[in-house]
Amino acid sequence: MAIKQTGDIAAHRLSSDQLSCEFADIAPLLDPTAAAAAASRCHYCYDAPCVQACPTQIDIPSFIRKIGNGNLKGAATDILSANPLGGMCSRVCPTEILCEGACVRNHQDAKPVAIGALQRHATDWAMARDAVRFTCAADSGRHVAVVGAGPAGLACAHRLAVAGHRVTIYDAHDKGGGLNEYGIAAYKTVDDFAQREVQWLLSVGGIELKTGVALGRDVTLEALRQQHDAVFLAVGLAGVRALELEGEALEGVMNAVDFIEQVRQARDLAAVPVGRRVIVIGGGNTAVDAAVQSRKLGATSVTMVYRRGVESMSATWAEREFAQTQGVTLVTHAKPVRLMGSNGTVTGVEFERGATDGGAERFTLEADMVLKAIGQTLVTVGIGHELLTLDQSRIAVDADMRTSLDKVWAGGDCAASGGIDLTVQAVQDGKLAAASIDAAFAPAAVKAA
Repeated sequence: MAIKQTGDIAAHRLSSDQLSCEFADIAPLLDPTAAAAAASRCHYCYDAPCVQACPTQIDIPSFIRKIGNGNLKGAATDILSANPLGGMCSRVCPTEILCEGACVRNHQDAKPVAIGALQRHATDWAMARDAVRFTCAADSGRHVAVVGAGPAGLACAHRLAVAGHRVTIYDAHDKGGGLNEYGIAAYKTVDDFAQREVQWLLSVGGIELKTGVALGRDVTLEALRQQHDAVFLAVGLAGVRALELEGEALEGVMNAVDFIEQVRQARDLAAVPVGRRVIVIGGGNTAVDAAVQSRKLGATSVTMVYRRGVESMSATWAEREFAQTQGVTLVTHAKPVRLMGSNGTVTGVEFERGATDGGAERFTLEADMVLKAIGQTLVTVGIGHELLTLDQSRIAVDADMRTSLDKVWAGGDCAASGGIDLTVQAVQDGKLAAASIDAAFAPAAVKAA
């Protein structure tokens, strides 16, 4: 849904120069001296807790030691062998609750080793020089369909190609990358990095990417099962939860994921309209990304409102703190009850906060734009949900990412794998599925079947 310039929603709130500054890389690359200093702080722990905290199990002490020794190619090889999307993960992983949160140096009087920054130092160096290349094994004669070119699909396809299996990726968008391309704030991944990473992944060979092909519209799951030896569903969560409140259809009310996508895909950021007063409803990373991007586009007032306390927010403490440093106001324990408008355009939101002696307190916040970020859902059209078992509205999978349907695996956000909804977890799901599919193709497994 395109953003319409109605009410006080307008483009060109900031100049191009101002926007270039606002949307510059928030975590610029370490220089060699800084990288060496950061690497020297690592204790190279045996049975390192940082490795256990990484869903993809990157050998962190090994790659940091190699950075310290000046072996950036070796460091990047360690990273990309465990996580083929290690470059993007170094940009978007909430390291504060994963590897760096588990670092033995992370305590009251010291900061953890800068694992994310060091990972980016190595992977960016390697990608700039095309220094790390994977090759395909001999053609197995097997052909796998991967539905969805996001982190899970790309990781699965890459692993399968390396194992010698031909892969066709089908994606409904015009470009591959999934949420890395369309759903992450522009200030987190600059210089078209998501597409550069996709091209690097495809360079392994043996993978065909077909864009503009939607499951259910252009191809069916049953057809894919008949035409391929295996199918991996990595379709993400394309549906968006509605508030189901009065006024939700007013102009100026839109889904935060659509807003983020429009900012990410904009050729001219100055041309993206934004409200003067923006309310973001939700407490996750999508809400934070939408709120911060609104401020960076020139909104004078941005308020993020969440119905519970900060301890229940899925956005990490680091994300919350960053939003507040960017001028975003956080209101908690407030539930929206009505969106108000005039002449078909939103003018504010009425909220209800807690229970008091006199009942629930109600208050109103004025707004020109309201962004909804209350969660996403699985779109079941085309995935054969009549045959696939679902688990709490996601595709049920076992430990090997197998679904209830023969020859079909699933992973990433669309699957009930038990992991958290992060890029790095999606990569791990893709890796596990690829290993399971490869094992199913082994002669002994085929014979047993």
